[in-house]
Amino acid sequence: MKKAEKPDRIPGQWALPVAAAVNGVGTGMYVPFTLVFFHYVTGLSFTTVGLVLTVTGLVGIAALPLAGAAVDRFGARRVQLALYGVRAVGFAVYPFAGSLAAFAAVALVTAAADRAFPAVQSSLLGEVAQGAGRDRLQAATRALQNGGNGAGALLATLVIAFAGPTAYTYAAWGNALSFALAALLLRPLRPLPAADDTAARRPGAGYRLVLADRPFLVVTGANFLNALSYSALSVLFPLFLVEWLHGPAVLTGAAFTINTVLCAAAGVFVGGRVRRAGARRTRAAALGGGLFAVAFLGQIALGTLRPHSGPVLGGALAAVVLVYTLGELIHSPAAEVLAVSAAPGAARGRYLAAYQMSWSLAKAVAPSLFTALLAVDGRAPWAVLVLTSALAAALLIRAERRLPADAVRPVAETVVRKARSEGARTAGIPSLSSRHPEGTRS
Repeated sequence: MKKAEKPDRIPGQWALPVAAAVNGVGTGMYVPFTLVFFHYVTGLSFTTVGLVLTVTGLVGIAALPLAGAAVDRFGARRVQLALYGVRAVGFAVYPFAGSLAAFAAVALVTAAADRAFPAVQSSLLGEVAQGAGRDRLQAATRALQNGGNGAGALLATLVIAFAGPTAYTYAAWGNALSFALAALLLRPLRPLPAADDTAARRPGAGYRLVLADRPFLVVTGANFLNALSYSALSVLFPLFLVEWLHGPAVLTGAAFTINTVLCAAAGVFVGGRVRRAGARRTRAAALGGGLFAVAFLGQIALGTLRPHSGPVLGGALAAVVLVYTLGELIHSPAAEVLAVSAAPGAARGRYLAAYQMSWSLAKAVAPSLFTALLAVDGRAPWAVLVLTSALAAALLIRAERRLPADAVRPVAETVVRKARSEGARTAGIPSLSSRHPEGTRS
């Protein structure tokens, strides 16, 4: 009996998830304490810090198109190394940025790098892996990054507990060191040979190619709707718990802990089960969104019953978070690799910069949207999220037949490699990465 062919090894494949884990440690050291962190590091007031971070965060979104163009010109690995460098320098000099002008300047540069980073990392995933290997590498990268985030938050908590406010300065330098170390760890990673994407190389195509790709824009729009669901845990959940359910704030920390631990511990396992089940990426992402909707319906039920018993409330919220986290574990790798694989190689940077814009806009919209709806009724924002999750799932299913076949279904790396090599030898025969208007039709 013939043995199953082993998947191709990605050159330096360990580098991406390990670098993501180190990057996660640095990010986790300041994100949970953002306002307090920068207040103590710079000495500026909370109001000033909040205003500067909001403005620079919005302006930083403008870096996404530039980053996408840079990826297509110089390659994702070079751009990601540059972003690591910018972030390392930024956090190293934060403790010296005591004036408003200095803080704003450093915050703007680091915000631009932070906003561009996810799109560049996704582009790098597309450069170093192919077929089902992308799904595996994405699941490992996300799991280790989540583990790093949790470890960084715990480390910062311990340092602050022992060193007091001066610990925030040490955390800033530790964060800078983590970005420098992540850059060093990424150096062994080498991209695979590029596929022949002649359509994406049309002179002057740029972002016009992205805007003309309607199926990809539908996928991006669906991601904006699902990105609102991701913001719910950090923005809406704490407000709903305290203001509407009148529960103890400590449950918020417990919810974050459950979510972080499960994402880190079960991410690779759940992603592997979904992949081995042969699920299409569009349908896996839609299933994840459906689980979001189920969790939000649970919140509506809780908001209606409003249990007074602490154990009952805690158990119910834990169940909701478990369903929500399962949805995240199924949705995230499928949706991310769907976008990476649907983008033509030569314009992947621009495509994923446009895709990342959906995340940035959702993060900007979510706080005001959720607070406005919560002021009307505690269940209103969850009802809206049920609708957006259902609509996102419907859009993904609808776009399925118009996406490239190998974007929808994971293809074994060996099949992709053979198709690439044959495509290079045989002129005029489209490769697996070609754009198929009816990609998944038989």
